[in-house]
Amino acid sequence: MDQEKKSEVIVSVRPVCSRMSSNGSTKMKKFRDNEDDETSSQGSTVATLEQAEAGTTKPSWHRRGRSGNVRRWLSTSVSTKATRRQKWCRWLLIVFVVLGIFGIIAAIIYVSFVAKLISRLSPPPSQNRIDHIVEQWKEPDANGAFTYEWKNDFSRDIVPKNCHSHNDYWRRVPLYQALAAGCVSVEADIWLTDDNELLVGHSWDSTKKTRTLRSLYLDPITNILERRNVSTASTSHKETGVFDSDPNTSINLLIDFKSDGHKIWPVLQSQLKSLREKNWLTYYDGQVMHQGPLTIIGTGNTPFELVQQNSTDRYIFYDAPLRTVSEPQYNSTNSYYASAKFGAAVGRLWLGHISAKQEHTMKQQIQAAADKGLKSRYWDTPAWPISMRDHVWGKLMQLNVGLLNVDDLASATRWNWDFCVVAGFVLCGKT
Repeated sequence: MDQEKKSEVIVSVRPVCSRMSSNGSTKMKKFRDNEDDETSSQGSTVATLEQAEAGTTKPSWHRRGRSGNVRRWLSTSVSTKATRRQKWCRWLLIVFVVLGIFGIIAAIIYVSFVAKLISRLSPPPSQNRIDHIVEQWKEPDANGAFTYEWKNDFSRDIVPKNCHSHNDYWRRVPLYQALAAGCVSVEADIWLTDDNELLVGHSWDSTKKTRTLRSLYLDPITNILERRNVSTASTSHKETGVFDSDPNTSINLLIDFKSDGHKIWPVLQSQLKSLREKNWLTYYDGQVMHQGPLTIIGTGNTPFELVQQNSTDRYIFYDAPLRTVSEPQYNSTNSYYASAKFGAAVGRLWLGHISAKQEHTMKQQIQAAADKGLKSRYWDTPAWPISMRDHVWGKLMQLNVGLLNVDDLASATRWNWDFCVVAGFVLCGKT
């Protein structure tokens, strides 16, 4: 009977961290071991021991049931931040949309303004008849230069201008585009072939057999002068030049000798013979300079001694060096132009402007050429940016340069340079 009774065993456990009583004695935790609570009591004891030994007992606020409140507070805080973030995103989206709308409206207004400005500032379309030749022009072929019937009113509305069509043969229509723009000077680079032909091109590799000095320049000019009824019998009463508005203006053909100048010289003289016989060339007879409707100037490898050699019938003149034009050998009887590379003669432009010293240098050089009766010219002037180009052009014209060396004919002859760049837009065209 006694054996059947349930025995009670008192187990004393000394915890690692025990509480002290008020009298300093250590209180022992007691765990009742019985059948009903044997497993739970032992498990609880083990857990308590492990937690105590590991020091991982949960904080008191957690034991008091506050963990749920913390979780609720954290979830509420996260939700509030997400809501605020969404509001900021919506406001930013609204701001960007509004700014985008105003930006589009401003862009439309800006483009409309510039378009209207361009239409107001653009020069009217050219109405001269030479433009018709430009439209119909064809490359020379085996039969020679492109021919047409020149009418006396073709150049009626063209005002001659002191501009030089630099590397004119590069244009879609050599000679005629320059004449249509009113330029009084054109340039041709020539190379001598083994069969004594003068080909036109910037380099030997770019030359073609059909593009010769005669087919691109001499024959077309001859055709114009013949149609203009210019002959050896011409008097001061008759029109002797290309331009109706100023018939006394001479067309200047600047010929750049690219190959051996001494070999080119007799060939060029031979090709100019018919023009000289018709009295169409400007020439010097040893005492007086006689101006004709066409003036020939040699540059590049042109031999200066051969220019001077013929002192009584000189019809090929020299392009003197502008930087040393004051030297005594250059004068109006043997030279017609005085040219220099802009960078070498003036120096580099800093920040796109001409300094006072550079302006003084240009003024001296231009005046030195004028004192000799020669036309000053700077080649390789700045072409970009457009504002710098126009600044240089304006300064050269202000200083009375003899000829303005240009690549862009339309901008040089028809535009107001002060309005080539407006509101960041380049209005002047490239031709």
